[in-house]
Amino acid sequence: MYNENDIINLKTELVNKAENIKNNIEKSQNEIELMRNQSPTDDGDHAVLMNDTSIEDTLIGKQLKELKEIELALDKISNGNYGICEMCEEAIDIDRLKVKPFAKFCISCREINEKEMSEK
Repeated sequence: MYNENDIINLKTELVNKAENIKNNIEKSQNEIELMRNQSPTDDGDHAVLMNDTSIEDTLIGKQLKELKEIELALDKISNGNYGICEMCEEAIDIDRLKVKPFAKFCISCREINEKEMSEK
């Protein structure tokens, strides 16, 4: 399926991505806290402040979702079932994993999954 170097390299990339995301989340949370502690001088400042914190909250949410996917991939590496499509249970192509090391689906199943999600 995959050689040992592939798994080592992908695991290293996943660990680094997780660390970067954790740092980004912490930085964003600190920025939100600073913004919330500011006293807006007028309605315009208040609107900008609310918009900025809303954007930061959305970005943190997306980063938390990606972090969970990365942690799941790292668990799969530990359990020996990394790189297996969650739909068809076939091996995910190594080139796909190199692009998205926390991929849960092979290309074919990803397309099916996205189509199903868009229909909901």
